[in-house]
Amino acid sequence: MAMAEITVNLGSRSYPIVVGAGSLATVGERLRAMSLGARVGLVSDRSVMGLCGPGVTASLASAGFAMAEIIVPEGESAKTLAVAERCWETCLSTGLDRTSTLVALGGGAVGDLAGFVAATYMRGIHLVQLPTTLLAQVDAAIGGKNAIDHARAKNLIGTFHQPRLVLVDPRALITLSEREFRSGLAEVVKHGVVLDAEYFGDIEAHVTEILSRDIPTLERVIGDSCRLKARIVEADETESELRAVLNYGHTVGHALEAATGYARWAHGEAVALGIAVAARIAERLGLADPETTRRQIRLLEAFGLPVTFSGVEPSLILEAIGRDKKSREGHVPFVLAPRIGTHRLVFDIPEELVVEVIRKIQVEVPAGVPRR
Repeated sequence: MAMAEITVNLGSRSYPIVVGAGSLATVGERLRAMSLGARVGLVSDRSVMGLCGPGVTASLASAGFAMAEIIVPEGESAKTLAVAERCWETCLSTGLDRTSTLVALGGGAVGDLAGFVAATYMRGIHLVQLPTTLLAQVDAAIGGKNAIDHARAKNLIGTFHQPRLVLVDPRALITLSEREFRSGLAEVVKHGVVLDAEYFGDIEAHVTEILSRDIPTLERVIGDSCRLKARIVEADETESELRAVLNYGHTVGHALEAATGYARWAHGEAVALGIAVAARIAERLGLADPETTRRQIRLLEAFGLPVTFSGVEPSLILEAIGRDKKSREGHVPFVLAPRIGTHRLVFDIPEELVVEVIRKIQVEVPAGVPRR
């Protein structure tokens, strides 16, 4: 199957998203064709470097780039000011200048960190995203949102800094752990719920192929998801209003992550729980019918994602929601889906309704049974 190229049209900041098996191996020739500076900083963690690094570094070397490896911690622990400072120091010590490029090879956390570093080093250098997790391929690597975490809230310190290129290689998902792969599917479901009913139906019809990581199926599903996100980014680059639709499931999801120190759930698992809450809130408000809720819950369950949880007090979740960076004058909007493929931004949802719905999806776990 030929590689698909999707353009994110942002005027002078436009860039291509290339989706196709083997695309990672083309990074060197693509960067050379863009006539960027000769120095590259490759940001990744040790696990991803061991799996995908050799092909990427060989491609960059064959294209004549001088490369510095910048190894960062795995997962959310990479997104700290201390790690960013170490990255800036490596950029300086290896001679990266304003013509240089940071290449982010990894999942959403690596992409967020590298984007933040690229945006702030010398007031902004080139950024290329090479996402290796499903979550990053369909969501985090596209759109220029970059951030590090604060102890009290996720992604609180950040920038908008668009990449020059995004290369999405579905083959990178073959070695991804089952948990991380399924986590990324929450973002796929999200796109279908709030943006495209036909896409949602396609996902429902091909659960088996998706879970078996069939490459042609993944190329199609990921490509369609990238197109959906690209259109939203084009319409609202800096998340002034429309782009907030992409936060479906994230208001409660981010709050759950913050309330548990980012240690209990993978990001997509928390988003799945947030979708379960948002779907039920829409139903309780009379905006959505029960079947709309059921379809979302069924698909999340089919992908092995959590739709119930235990052990987190609703008051802690509300407190974390109150620190959400999307808050406007103390009010946090909820993205809701009246029907599959549609969305509505709703402010001033009563706290007691949020608590009621959260309690509805909480379950008691018998003693001795691990909590997920």
